Amino acid sequence: MHVFVTGASGWIGSAAVDELLAAGHTVTGLARSDSSAAALAAKGVTVQRGDLDDLGSIRTGALAADAVLHLANKHDWSNPAASVAAERGAVETIGEALVGTGKTFLLASGVAGLTQGHPATEADPSPFHGPQSPRGGTENLALELVDQGVRSIALRFAPTVHGMRDHGFVAALTGIARRQGVSAYPGEGANRWAAVHRSDAARMIALGLADAPAGSRLHAVAEEGVPSRAIAEAIGAALDVPVRSVEPDDVPAHFGWIGTFFGMDLAATSDATRQLLGWSPTGPTLLEDIAAGAYTLA
Repeated sequence: MHVFVTGASGWIGSAAVDELLAAGHTVTGLARSDSSAAALAAKGVTVQRGDLDDLGSIRTGALAADAVLHLANKHDWSNPAASVAAERGAVETIGEALVGTGKTFLLASGVAGLTQGHPATEADPSPFHGPQSPRGGTENLALELVDQGVRSIALRFAPTVHGMRDHGFVAALTGIARRQGVSAYPGEGANRWAAVHRSDAARMIALGLADAPAGSRLHAVAEEGVPSRAIAEAIGAALDVPVRSVEPDDVPAHFGWIGTFFGMDLAATSDATRQLLGWSPTGPTLLEDIAAGAYTLA
């Protein structure tokens, strides 16, 4: 199968491309920079130059492929409206290219904000609709295309997809702890983050491409929920700095933009995904990766 991948050189995308190539697929990857293009070409990936604002390039890639794996996101926390608008525009463009074709559309989403009071499951629909909602409401937008002849599949990633050289949320928390000289957690530190190793997430993507029915919601979740206090303690041990609680009112000042996320309970299960795909995570846990230096070895 010929797969067009946005975010092909990114943290999850580069691992997913390796899995797709190993499974015998051909891949075209969207590349914004010369370095990304060179890295993809070295793997045997066909390079499609462009970015999330280049809707013409995205449309060309989608039309030429048998399947689209959309992983790119601006993740501009200083201008979230721009990230939301770019995500909405890209998904609308891909959807328009795939309507009526029967082709596959795998879309990156997340477990954040799906539920309150219980871990999110694959049966929980996303509450986000419309272009002004988180991620531009694109999970629902993509799944609505099933009735228009698109094999849409939502890939819901844990809030931390961890591993060596991860530069995501846990890397940001580690940087804050290094600067502040203390590894902190919000309140009692009982709120949880689901987690998955990057290699397991990539393998789930390849399995989903092969076997998931149209309309599926797949959870890339290996650990249902790691308490924020345990994350802070692991970071503190790795950096050899003290660990303490931060009162809820002081969270924004201490953590900055990531404080809101670190204070959320983002637990999720993946029982249905494991049963559907025969997927069993085998990578290190989040705390094992922190202890092994994934966020402290420069």
